[in-house]
Amino acid sequence: MSLRSMTGFAQIKGELAAQSQPRGSSQSSAFASSNGHLTFSLSLKSVNHRFLDLHFRLPSGSDSLEMQLRRLLKEKLSRGHVEITLSIERGGSQTLALNRPVVGAYLAAFKAAAEEFGVGAAPDLNVILRIPGALDAAGEPDPANLESAVMAQVDEVLTRLNQMREQEGLTIENELRQRMAHLREAVKTAQVHRRTMLQSYTERLQARLQELLGANADRERMMQEAALLVDRSDIQEEIVRLENHIQHFLEMLAQTGEVGKKLDFLLQEMNREANTLLSKTSGLAGEALKITEAGLVMKAEIEKSREQVQNLE
Repeated sequence: MSLRSMTGFAQIKGELAAQSQPRGSSQSSAFASSNGHLTFSLSLKSVNHRFLDLHFRLPSGSDSLEMQLRRLLKEKLSRGHVEITLSIERGGSQTLALNRPVVGAYLAAFKAAAEEFGVGAAPDLNVILRIPGALDAAGEPDPANLESAVMAQVDEVLTRLNQMREQEGLTIENELRQRMAHLREAVKTAQVHRRTMLQSYTERLQARLQELLGANADRERMMQEAALLVDRSDIQEEIVRLENHIQHFLEMLAQTGEVGKKLDFLLQEMNREANTLLSKTSGLAGEALKITEAGLVMKAEIEKSREQVQNLE
């Protein structure tokens, strides 16, 4: 398994036989005929998230199906905000059935209220039929049949989702490798100008100390103080750490599984080293300016890399 992005979409459709009779047919009346078949559409849409965040949009009565889907998705996915949508479509003419218990209860309540308060009014059929549950869609799938049909194809839709996520992940990986190449060039540039900068800094510091302390200054003591100040401005440690971080980053790109968080942490460490490098060379002129320019390039490449890493699983 290669690196995967957390962004992807996949959809699959299937067909299943509807129930031959409307739900509650003994107490309901069908108003139209149906072709007896239903189609369903299962779609998965994922975007980046710190953890695995599953959101289900399923027909009512799909609790068992949701539990099975949740269990399977946790096995196949590691991170991402995932929306799982299952919709049912009825082909041909749709059957609607009158729910007699619901309508009868409403009419009885209407009649009782009219008698109690002395209101002379007749119930409005249009209002009655808009009551939730007054009309049932006939030919609803049996929950067990729906669950079986969906679970039979869920592996396929997951495969399609992960294929898209892997394709996106390959694109991100290629860009990250390019960013690391640019970052490595910036580190080399800083290394090239480091020795010249230190030599120039040492000479200017010694001259300044000589000017301030005069001819009677202890030259050995002055050299020690200059060496200490120069050592504090040396960026060799930051350069070595950056090179190690870059190498580790590239090695992790070749790994599989969940590496997004690790790469993001590593980029934070790189950013910290780049900040230290810039702080050590701030206020210096000459070759230090070129190191500052290289440090700014490092910061830019690290930030762009972090934007991409945020999308990796």
